[in-house]
Parts: sequence; structure tokens; C-alpha cells
Amino acid sequence: MTTANPNEQDLVKALSKGEIKAFNDLFQLYGNRIYRFSMGYLKSQSEAEELVQDVFLKIWEKRAELKDYLSFKAYLFTIAYNLIRKHFTNKALMHKYLEGQIIDDLDFDTTQNIDYQSTKKLIDAIVDQLPPKRKTVFIMSRFEGFTVNEIAKELGTSPKTVENQLGEALKFVREHLKSARIAVLIFFILFCS
Repeated sequence: MTTANPNEQDLVKALSKGEIKAFNDLFQLYGNRIYRFSMGYLKSQSEAEELVQDVFLKIWEKRAELKDYLSFKAYLFTIAYNLIRKHFTNKALMHKYLEGQIIDDLDFDTTQNIDYQSTKKLIDAIVDQLPPKRKTVFIMSRFEGFTVNEIAKELGTSPKTVENQLGEALKFVREHLKSARIAVLIFFILFCS
């Protein structure tokens, strides 16, 4: 189980009690990271800004359910990731609708959720095969929205080392996805390129 850092833990505890200052402090800590993470996939300033607002709105709505002993950062990036996924799903649905290709009796959400879960398991299994440092760099970069310089600072290494580790990790993941299904390839394009 991942534990939160002490300052973050106190802020999450205060937020769960409805303290606005704690909410604002957490926004200051993570707002820019979520924005950069979102921009990497949405490629639109307005959509990324809207996504940041949606993430923190969800945090506020679910504040009473927050667990101060869990990683708030991981929870935050999971929400952002799911909203980005939903954004692309909605875009695909709209595109199909405009082309007149929607099948009325298809339970798209269930199909997507099953496909996402199996894709996520495959990606996780591949990432788990990476050496520990390379795995950490990959997760921080691709799933948590850290920049190369932020990762270098966090891990106490040079940006060049981080770039090398990330390059090797991406090469490894690409090689293991060559024979994967199209959904996995789409996942890779959206979140690992």
C-alpha cells in the first residue's frame, strides 16, 4: 500500500472535513501537473483547463470519501486518466454518430470498460517487466504527468539519464505491443507515445 507524504496527508485529512484552504493548497500542488498531463493527450489548452477543473470538482464532490493514508497523487492522476479516456470515447462516439454508424442495441460503456480493463492489465504486465528504475521513470512520465526535469529532481539523477531510461522503457513497451490488439495500440498511441 502506498502512503501519502505527511504534508499531503494532512491536507487530504483537512479536505475530507471540507476545509477550502486545504483544497486550494492541493490545487496549487497538483493543478499544473494535471494540466501538463492533460495537454500531452488533449493537445488543446481549453480542453486541458476544463479537464483540470473537472478533476478538482470530482475531488471536492468526493472529499468526504478521501483516505488520507492513500496516495492522493495517484488518485488524482487516475481521475484525470479516466476523464481523458472518457473524452476520447465521447469523441469517437460523436464521430460514429455523425457518420450514422451507431448501433442502438450495443452497450458501448460495458464493452469499453471490459476492453479497457484487459488493455490496462496487459500494459501493467509489460511495465512490470521493466527494471525498477526504468519502471519508475516510465510511470512518473506517462501516468503521473511529470516532466523529465521533475523526474530527474525527484530521483536525484540527471535529465539525460531520465531521457535514456524513458527511451529504453518506450522501446521495450513498443516491442511487446507489436502483436497486440488494436485497442492496445490505441492505448499506446494515446498514453505511451
